[in-house]
Amino acid sequence: MIDLRSDTVTKPSPGMRQAMAAAEVGDDVFGEDPTVNLLQEKCAALLGKEAGLFVASGTMGNQVSIKAHTRPGDEVVVESDSHVFNYEAGAPALLSGVQLFPIPGRRGVFTPEQAEAAIRPENVHHPKTRLIVVENTHNRAGGTIWPIDTIRSMRKMADRRGILLHLDGARLWNASAATGIPMKEYAVYFDSVTVCFSKGLGAPVGSLVAGSREFVRTAHRFRKVFGGAMRQAGILAAAGLYAVEHNAGRLKEDHAKAKDLAESVRALPGLGVDMESVQTNMVFIDVAGPKWTADSAVEALKARGVLVIATGPGRLRAVTHLDVTREEIAAAAGVFKEVFNAV
Repeated sequence: MIDLRSDTVTKPSPGMRQAMAAAEVGDDVFGEDPTVNLLQEKCAALLGKEAGLFVASGTMGNQVSIKAHTRPGDEVVVESDSHVFNYEAGAPALLSGVQLFPIPGRRGVFTPEQAEAAIRPENVHHPKTRLIVVENTHNRAGGTIWPIDTIRSMRKMADRRGILLHLDGARLWNASAATGIPMKEYAVYFDSVTVCFSKGLGAPVGSLVAGSREFVRTAHRFRKVFGGAMRQAGILAAAGLYAVEHNAGRLKEDHAKAKDLAESVRALPGLGVDMESVQTNMVFIDVAGPKWTADSAVEALKARGVLVIATGPGRLRAVTHLDVTREEIAAAAGVFKEVFNAV
C-alpha cells in the first residue's frame, strides 16, 4: 500500500529506534529526565522562547496553552476550519470552560481586521476576548502558510487591544522549510507556540509547547491536570531529538512530491486541485460529477493500493511524507489515472 492518508503514518527509522533505545532517562515529573530536558531546551532555542514543555500530542499542547492563557467564561478567536475548532473534541469548552469564536479565512488565513472585529466590547452581556489562535501551516486549507507580514500585523493589533496570541505550529517546520523563514521569526510574534514531532518529522509520538518561563510553569501544571505527566519519557523525547536533527532538513522533498502528485491528478476527468493551495506536503483533490463521491473514490483507490482520506462529500486529501518515495508518488499518480480515466 502507498499510504497518503497523513504524515502521521510514518514509522520510526532504524536510526530513530536506536536513539530511543540508547536514551538516557530519569523521572520527568521530578524534572530529572536529561533527554526530555535537552529536547525542551533545544526546541525552545529554535523557537526563540525562554522555555519548552514536552507533551503527548499537538492537541494536548494547544489545550494546555489555552488553559494557561484563559479563564472560564472567556472567548478565543479561531479560524473556522482550524484544528483547534474542528478536531480537538470540544476540549476548550470541556477543559478550560471557554467558547470559541470561529471566523472564516482565505486558505486558512484571516486578517487582523477580521480578528479585531471579533473582539467583544466591554459589556456585561459578552464574554471577554482573551486569545487569538493561528494555525500555520493550516491543515484543512491544504497545508497553506500564513504570510509573515500578516502575522506581524496581527501582533500589532493584539498588543493594541490587549489580546494574547497562540500559534498552533504543528507543521511549522513545513512553513519554515517552504519559505526559508526561521522558526523563531514566526514564533517571536506569539505568546505561546506548539510544534509536533509525529507529523512531518516522523517521530512516533510527541509535541512541544514553548513560551516564557512563567507561561511554561503554568502549562506544566495543566499538563499534570490533564494527565500528561510522564516518568521516563526520555525514550520518547529521544525520537523527537532525532527527528529534529535528521528529518527537519528534508521536508522540502515532501513538498516537491506533493506538487508532483497535484500536477499529475489535477487534469483528470472529474478531479480538480487548487494549485495555489499546494504549498507544502498536502494535496486536496475535489471530486465532481455524478460518478464519484469522495467515499467511493477512497474505496476505488484503496482497491488498487493507494490510501487517501475523504475530508468531505466531494474532497480527498493526500499527504506526502518521509515514508513514501518519489517513485511511489509516480505510482500513486498512475493509479489515479487508472481509476479516473475509467469509463
